[in-house]
Amino acid sequence: MSGFRLRRQEWYQRLFSSRALCIAGLLIMPALFFNSNTILRVTQFFFFWFLAWLAGKKNNPLITILVILGIVAFNLLIPYGRVIVSLGIFRITSGALLAGIHRGVTLEALIMLSRVTIRQDLRLPGSFGELMGESFRIFAQITERKYIIDRKNIAAGIDKLMIELSEIPQEAEAEKKQKSFVQRNSSTAGGIIILVFAVILSWIPLGLQIFK
Repeated sequence: MSGFRLRRQEWYQRLFSSRALCIAGLLIMPALFFNSNTILRVTQFFFFWFLAWLAGKKNNPLITILVILGIVAFNLLIPYGRVIVSLGIFRITSGALLAGIHRGVTLEALIMLSRVTIRQDLRLPGSFGELMGESFRIFAQITERKYIIDRKNIAAGIDKLMIELSEIPQEAEAEKKQKSFVQRNSSTAGGIIILVFAVILSWIPLGLQIFK
């Protein structure tokens, strides 16, 4: 199973450049934000999850589900809309439930999208671009290593994550980034076609909502 994931990663690295992925991500984001239909946004979330899987990205479904459920639970604390279930003074309302699902799915969809479209070798022009690129690099490393965080002891897991990141040899990391940039500074024709289709498919839910 690990070997199959590594082959997907190699395919992902070979087909797409970091800049093309970043541009695709920027084109896809409005399709997510302007889509107000919760069911269609859930569809987009699963599509981004599938893309992350194709790219060979590590993902813990349990953590993803727990994050969404946590956001839903916080939204239920402020009830509004029709009462679905009443447990003493606690009420589950349709409005709060839908809003919680909408926000939770949106957050995880953005995380999945960023994991696919933001790569460690992304280089942006200028000082600000260099700062953003470094931020993206750190974010990519954190999302790749978040599996080491134990939900039973989150603080200890975060400490372990920070220690692991700090122990990465800076020279080796810089060499790796330079090598990645040289080898993948342009996408293949097939990669461009795939990205175009991914952008189009991401906009279909919003298009269905607009032209229904």
